[in-house]
Amino acid sequence: MIPYKLIDTATEHGTTLRLYQRGDEFSIRVDRAGELMNSRQHNSEDALAELACEKIHGRENSRLLVGGLGIGFTLAAALTHSAPTATVMVSELLPAVVRWNRDYIGTVAGFPLNDPRVVVLEQDVGRVMKEHRNSFDAIMLDVDNGPDAFTRDDNDSLYGLRGVNDAYDALKPGGVLSVWSAFADSSFTQRLIKVGFDVEEHRVRAHKSQSGNRHTIWVAVRPA
Repeated sequence: MIPYKLIDTATEHGTTLRLYQRGDEFSIRVDRAGELMNSRQHNSEDALAELACEKIHGRENSRLLVGGLGIGFTLAAALTHSAPTATVMVSELLPAVVRWNRDYIGTVAGFPLNDPRVVVLEQDVGRVMKEHRNSFDAIMLDVDNGPDAFTRDDNDSLYGLRGVNDAYDALKPGGVLSVWSAFADSSFTQRLIKVGFDVEEHRVRAHKSQSGNRHTIWVAVRPA
């Protein structure tokens, strides 16, 4: 098997990330946590966007927020399933991840950052939600490994009760929040319900062939 080659390293906000390549495959790894994401398996990241966009199908001039750029698959799926009049904001805290998507990774997801509907924000998605009340038709969160596993300690403020409230307030009535997680988390489901969301929970395979781990996706609708 061809070994991985280290392409670049970046340390930002106290987190050291490394980008590796093996043939046409990319891997982003984080100190202590190991592999954070890999371009081989992205079916559940695609589903994160598809499930959210289904709920707002047909809305013109929709505004969407993708929290966490990663390798770009969720953003690419959001663009595929959104109208030409949509605006899709992507919030990524780590500038290196944005740069890697432009310089190295973009090819695997079809260069979604080049789409004119995209607005890139290099800031924390929690801050974006706080600053945009009643603004979004859909919010898709793929930050860290979900509510139960944090690369950064303050991600608890995103998935805790305060963060769930911020997401609710950032949505328009009838808007939808979708959240990706590597793990199931019944307490997170209860937090979504507590703030007023109507909640669905989906278990989605990592690979389109229906192989690989099962990931959890919450689809939570703010009542109209």
